[in-house]
Amino acid sequence: MIQKYVYGKPFPTDAVTTEVPLGKGTPVYGNIETEKGFCFTYILKDEDIVYGLGETNRGLNKRGYCYVSDCSDDPEHTEDKVSLYGAHNFLVVAGTVSFGLFFDYPSTLTFDIGYTRIDTLQVSCEEADLNLFVIDGDSPYDIVKQFRKIIGKSYIPPKFAFGFGQSRWGYKTKGDFRKVADGHRQNKVPLDMIYMDIDYMQDYKDFTVNQENFPDFSDFVQEMKAQNIRLIPIIDAGVKVEDGYPIYEEGVKNNYFCQREDGSNFVAAVWPGDTHFPDVLNKEARTWFGDQYRFLTEQGIEGFWNDMNEPAIFYSQEGMAEFREFIKDFLEEKAVTATDILITKLKDLARGHDDYRRFYHKIDGKKIRHDKVHNLFGYNMTRAAGEAFERIDPNKRFLMFSRSSYIGMHRYGGIWTGDNMSWWSHILLNLKMMPSLNMCGFLYVGADLGGFGSNTTRELLLRWLALGIFTPLMRNHSAMGTREQECYQFENIEDFRHVIGVRYRLVPYLYSEYMKAALNDDLYFKPLAFVYPKDSMAAQVEDQMIIGNEIMIAPVYTQNARGRYVYLPEEMQFVKFLPDGTISVEILEKGHHYVEIALNEIPLFIRSEKCIPVAEAAECVDDLDTAHMAMLGYDHAEYVLYDDDGMSKEYEKSENYRTLRKE
Repeated sequence: MIQKYVYGKPFPTDAVTTEVPLGKGTPVYGNIETEKGFCFTYILKDEDIVYGLGETNRGLNKRGYCYVSDCSDDPEHTEDKVSLYGAHNFLVVAGTVSFGLFFDYPSTLTFDIGYTRIDTLQVSCEEADLNLFVIDGDSPYDIVKQFRKIIGKSYIPPKFAFGFGQSRWGYKTKGDFRKVADGHRQNKVPLDMIYMDIDYMQDYKDFTVNQENFPDFSDFVQEMKAQNIRLIPIIDAGVKVEDGYPIYEEGVKNNYFCQREDGSNFVAAVWPGDTHFPDVLNKEARTWFGDQYRFLTEQGIEGFWNDMNEPAIFYSQEGMAEFREFIKDFLEEKAVTATDILITKLKDLARGHDDYRRFYHKIDGKKIRHDKVHNLFGYNMTRAAGEAFERIDPNKRFLMFSRSSYIGMHRYGGIWTGDNMSWWSHILLNLKMMPSLNMCGFLYVGADLGGFGSNTTRELLLRWLALGIFTPLMRNHSAMGTREQECYQFENIEDFRHVIGVRYRLVPYLYSEYMKAALNDDLYFKPLAFVYPKDSMAAQVEDQMIIGNEIMIAPVYTQNARGRYVYLPEEMQFVKFLPDGTISVEILEKGHHYVEIALNEIPLFIRSEKCIPVAEAAECVDDLDTAHMAMLGYDHAEYVLYDDDGMSKEYEKSENYRTLRKE
């Protein structure tokens, strides 16, 4: 059962798509105060677990720390960070009494979950203008599924998006992209996508292509597609201020950009220099910006990734003027050696918090200051694209994922988890985020495999790819200036061929489970406790996950490890895909086990009395043979496979389903 409680005058976020009955009085759980802003307080029992919050730091169980919903461009994902790129205000308290809470509030919201007091959950914000949804259910899993039903169906990408993608900030010319394509095709390492970072544009201008490097862009798109490789360009939030640039001029003429209080267009510096931000919370401006994607779709592009859409700000004119005054005063009054003060001030300049109070959106004829609705910007930028794709080709699926997001954006695209680092700890962080994101509707998710910043190692990349095999978005991405980490840059490339090949062997199963989750408002990644609710040990395991309904994964995420300990809540088959192409199978009883996993082996566990389909490896998703697959798992088990054409939206056809049996 779900009830809605309204406080003040909430801003309509469109996160919830169905009517929810209004609750009477106050919620049965917790205490609410609205005299000074909004504050929800609930006393946690010792055994309570808190799930949810989507893209947040630390563990699967959120107890013991503080989290702030405030979409932030911060590439340093260390344990002390309280805000990342997304704002996903849904949580589940799981214990003797279980319930869910969704705080539909588009500005800064703080979740103190046993941080100030170990037994106290406190959720607070400055203004008491929000909708609170309270969900009762039979179990945490049931509560999540109820929530998923009220926020609308999750985005469904084209099937090729389940292939492997290669990316790097620094690919600039056709030669750079051909090198990647050749490196994969000549070495027989599967590949479906090459991502285009900001250097493909003309002077970093959205919806342009560098004419010197790509004089015949549409022909080049077709050249890549002839090799079954899609080019996936990036789109940034800031539109360059430049006379003669049609998008800039149209936006200024029609008042489609965010403005200062005095009505002038707000200016912020990002990659192109001075930019304006499209007012994507304004329906008319959102339609206009979304229609710009047509420039690239008409040249054969079938997918995009939206970036810098918190929105990221390097500095504003106002912020820089204040910084100059600070420097002047600082040099007069402070010791020049106090560089830590300068560094902090410079970081504050780039964080944008002061700037978010300097510009406005125009919504239904009213001006609304950006910081009051800040967490909705990335959501509505991606919504602009999703709505435009319905106009461009309503029967076709486009690949779309974003860096910044709010619940509701899950209907229009997926997300990647932003600028991580080549750290072993970030493999584990990647794993723990997946079910939390699924709970908030985001199914097409993944991280920059190998790490975006810092220098990766061969071992780290292979171990991270072994996790990435199971994430719907599987992309190797790295930053300019770091070690090149394409698979063909390392020795013994056959190991990479094998590991990525296993992804393709499993695509029929992974795609099938994704589609079932999307069509049935279910989870693709599940915590063990959701599947084994009566097993107290399962509730303590955070580094193993159930995928779909048939398998469990337990990635290796420590350097120089030759294996790891796992906990099996039931008897399972321990399966390893070996580098010679064979598969080893061992039955393990319920309980604790140490399993050996070599660097070039891919492990998974098949649950008791279940089976999965396995295809032969292929160099691209289009070449997979799903008519002739082996069945892996327990004898006499059956599996219902979902399979479709991968591009159209005819999801409900009965012929998309067929039952397979392991004899």
